[in-house]
Amino acid sequence: MGLTELDLEELLASAEHLDRLALPGQVAEAVTRRPVHTCYVPADRFGATTVRDWGAAALATLDEHGLPDFDESTVDMVRAKLAGEPVEDLRVDFEDGYGQRPDDVEDGHALAAGAALRTCPAPFSGLRIKGLEPATVLRAARTLDLVLTALGPPPPGFVVTVPKPTSVAHVDTAVLLCRQLEHAHGLAEGTLRFELQVETPQAVLGADGRSPLPQMIVAAQGRLSGLHYGTYDYSTALGVAPAHQALDHPVADHAKSVMQVAVAGTGVHVADGSSNVLPVGDTAAVHAAWRLHARLVRRSLERGIHQGWDLHPGQLPTRYAATFTFYRDGLPEARRRLDAYLSRRDSGILDEPATARAIARFLLRGVHCGALPVPSVGRPLEELETL
Repeated sequence: MGLTELDLEELLASAEHLDRLALPGQVAEAVTRRPVHTCYVPADRFGATTVRDWGAAALATLDEHGLPDFDESTVDMVRAKLAGEPVEDLRVDFEDGYGQRPDDVEDGHALAAGAALRTCPAPFSGLRIKGLEPATVLRAARTLDLVLTALGPPPPGFVVTVPKPTSVAHVDTAVLLCRQLEHAHGLAEGTLRFELQVETPQAVLGADGRSPLPQMIVAAQGRLSGLHYGTYDYSTALGVAPAHQALDHPVADHAKSVMQVAVAGTGVHVADGSSNVLPVGDTAAVHAAWRLHARLVRRSLERGIHQGWDLHPGQLPTRYAATFTFYRDGLPEARRRLDAYLSRRDSGILDEPATARAIARFLLRGVHCGALPVPSVGRPLEELETL
């Protein structure tokens, strides 16, 4: 052997720092349940029955128009979902969907929202505050303070959406606000988490030619749960005409690709934006909107984005139908490849360990959202979680 002991010691000393090259604050991606969507409801329209009302409205639309392009078993699954858990993640909106109101009016809606959130049946919930710029930061802080006053200790899965961040300074301010509110309400350090709504070009590419998103993740100090793409503000800022603003526009794909690269391996997730083509009107109009929405949901899933916004109860049927179909379509291939990997059989596809992990995560997501019954995945969930 030509290498000496001194060579090997020098090589090891050089390699020892490599573990420290990981992004500060980087954590393993959680295998716990994530919602398939986030439903935004203006604060003045939110109440204790909102989730049930959305489910009933979605079922009524389904009954009236029928769901095209999906088989009967999928439609039955959608009906069961709408009857039992129509909304997985809900945001009470105090920003664009709510607008500017007199302070006493927003105060009243904040207290009412906090009280209603105490009994909200959605497994994930939160609110979107106004931006943290000087003109609105105090209003944002007051609204969140009042919501927490009425709510009490927030439930698991409670998240605050911070809109329109343009720099790391926004994240620093969000962290400070969370700490202040935790102290004021007697909450444990780290209780409050937030997500950033990426809807400005500056959040994707800074003036120095680099994306600020990785540093935003670091600055969040473990409080950042996700990056949500803001379809229409972002498209408008880039000069895209309103008729062409959509989730599948090239500028949207670029922004979301940067977001995905930034969060990879950090435990932060990416959520797609919304479609503003709503399923309302006659059956032809509803079916056209449903086909568009289903295609966009499926497209996001195929591109590795497993969550998106829904703005109207009528979008729930296609959210769930497209999601369920995605996982059911992928189940046979996923099982075959995972079985082959674990048993080291020749499957015709040579999968890497990373691919096996991705397959296990695919199966777990399918189970978590209700698309795949546990027995159908062919492996104990604990084994998939270990992978």
